[in-house]
Amino acid sequence: MNQDVIYITGHQHPDTDSIAAAIGYAFFKRANGIKAVPCRLGKLGTETKYLLKRFGFEEPMLLEDARVKMSEIEIDEPTTIMPDKTIYEAIQLMHGAGKQTCGVVDEEDRVVGMLTMNDIGLVAMGDTASTEKLLEDIAPENINTAISGRIIYRAPDRHIRGKVSVIAITKEDLAIHDVQDKIVVAGDDPEAQKHLIEMGAGMLILVRADEVSEEVLEAAREHGCSVIISGHSTMNTSRYTYFAPPISKIMATKVVKFYANELAEDVGAKMMRTRYHAYPIVDENDRIVGCASRYHIMNSRNKKIILVDHNEFSQSVRAIDKAEVLEVIDHHRINDFSTKRPVAFRNEIIGSTATIVATMFRENQIPIPQNLAGLLLGAILSDTLKFQSPTTTEKDKRTANILAAIADLDIDEFAADMFSVGADIKGKSITELLNQDIKYFEIESCRTMVSQVIVSTFKALEGMQDEIQSVLDEFTKKKNLDLCLMVFTSILDNGSIVYRSGEKADWALEAFPDKEEETHSLQQGILSRKSQIIPILTGTIQKYA
Repeated sequence: MNQDVIYITGHQHPDTDSIAAAIGYAFFKRANGIKAVPCRLGKLGTETKYLLKRFGFEEPMLLEDARVKMSEIEIDEPTTIMPDKTIYEAIQLMHGAGKQTCGVVDEEDRVVGMLTMNDIGLVAMGDTASTEKLLEDIAPENINTAISGRIIYRAPDRHIRGKVSVIAITKEDLAIHDVQDKIVVAGDDPEAQKHLIEMGAGMLILVRADEVSEEVLEAAREHGCSVIISGHSTMNTSRYTYFAPPISKIMATKVVKFYANELAEDVGAKMMRTRYHAYPIVDENDRIVGCASRYHIMNSRNKKIILVDHNEFSQSVRAIDKAEVLEVIDHHRINDFSTKRPVAFRNEIIGSTATIVATMFRENQIPIPQNLAGLLLGAILSDTLKFQSPTTTEKDKRTANILAAIADLDIDEFAADMFSVGADIKGKSITELLNQDIKYFEIESCRTMVSQVIVSTFKALEGMQDEIQSVLDEFTKKKNLDLCLMVFTSILDNGSIVYRSGEKADWALEAFPDKEEETHSLQQGILSRKSQIIPILTGTIQKYA
């Protein structure tokens, strides 16, 4: 992840205004040379999806946490090797990559072990018993790879006990050596070579030799002794032979690994409880994607975030208090907002955040693309309920007209299309409707939720009253809320119907009373959650809290 990226996000349970504002302001930032990405914090509603598709925008990325995951920080590219490769090959690989650690993987890149230069050093500095065990029954191919050799004869059956002898080539001295089943390094003397084979050598490695005589080959076949011509001098041949064992014999198999979707701060805490130099990072299928150390964790930073259409941390992305909040662009009340550093804060008494974003384009003389103008117009019409909401200002109307001209849209026709899509609740469950536009509030210690559902007409709710109440009661209990409202709003009927639940439900009934002998009466003229429902509800709660 490029840690210079700025994430621009609206609130949880995103509506059209929050999504359009995020997309619009991200475009504005990019026009100023800043890497910005629009985000969402939840599923999109039907209206928002319709507008994105109509104007050719992709759904913004889902932002799940303000803290960075391992997949989002700079880590090392993985250096990997298969377990059947030789220690010598691992040394060459690690030296070439400048790494002290190497991941050992299977055919599907899944981590099966880890190898470090310290492991290799223990082979070079280890005692005779340990090296003998590593070379026990070693394959000629492994030796051949380690010494850059050429296999002249490969015995079908091996009888190697792991000891290595470097023999001075004189006939008189041969008799004093025990070469039975040993790996023997010898020179270019055919008679001595044949004699060593007859004495029971398990494998014969020849230095300073270009070819092997037929007599020696015949002896090798007769006694089952593999013969290899080395590509190095006597000293390097003897040294590199000890690096012929497969990696599987020395690698660590109890691997401390971390997943790419783990939070970096959690990984850092786990690293502090271990003492390894580097750790493999794997995907959900255990395939290695990189390696990380404490250095990478210490140099990572949580996300840089700009909030649009909200300022309350309770409505924002998880762990927003740990992020670096850079700006806020909003038109709601200011409640619990607090940052460690100064931020740019633009809050206007206005009907839509999209109006503010569009204004910033004009203030900075940045042209608004036609499709973005259409999206921002849709957000203004959505949030102001086509200028019928009491939060609507003249600035909203002027901005909407400008955007309509840029997008070449008729406001009345466009609004009719948009609201017919957004207000269509056919095929949606009550639970889906409840969750599509939720906002939580803490009002005088009263834990409150208000969900608003736009419908074309209240006739769409006929026969659903009992189910609505049941779903709302269950939700209230599950979320442990004091007061929960589900408000159905119709622009055509110019009002809202309020369903209420929770221990403080009577307070909502007082705020939005039913007419005599009615339940869920039409609250005439009540359209805006922000400027009508919440202030009226707050006034009632303050009387009793």
